[in-house]
Amino acid sequence: MSEEFTPRARRPLHKEVSIDMNPMVDLAFLLLTFFMLTTTFSKPQAMELVMPAKPKADEVVEEKPIKASRVVTLLIGPDDRLFWYRGVEDVQVNETGYGKDGLRDLLFRLDGEIEDLVLLIKPMRECVYENMVDMLDELQITGMQRYAMVPEEPADRELLVQQGLLQE
Repeated sequence: MSEEFTPRARRPLHKEVSIDMNPMVDLAFLLLTFFMLTTTFSKPQAMELVMPAKPKADEVVEEKPIKASRVVTLLIGPDDRLFWYRGVEDVQVNETGYGKDGLRDLLFRLDGEIEDLVLLIKPMRECVYENMVDMLDELQITGMQRYAMVPEEPADRELLVQQGLLQE
């Protein structure tokens, strides 16, 4: 008996399915446009700084003296360090952090202890901009109204070196 080899029965070929993508692309762009137009974009928040008016050339400005007992100096130091001291003469420099347990608690405590507190903020030349922003944020949170940005003086650096808080 001889075996017959029969070719396999061929299956019917499937037709290729053609999907028109144009309506889906139109829908995607309509949704995109809809959400872009209906979404409210957040506005960048900026802290308002009140700057004194520049005096005219012929105008004489009287500066009112501030009692040294009402002054607290904040030195923004290198390596995320923050130093502070009260008064002007015979000062004891302390160190604190920038968080809510550091600077914020300090500002609330000093504001309760000292009437009409005035803060002198002195960024040192090695400080980081981020620390300055953190300082201004904490001033805003605690509601401090009277503060001034003043340049670092050589006496401030000497004071930190004398008290062993900073190396030359």
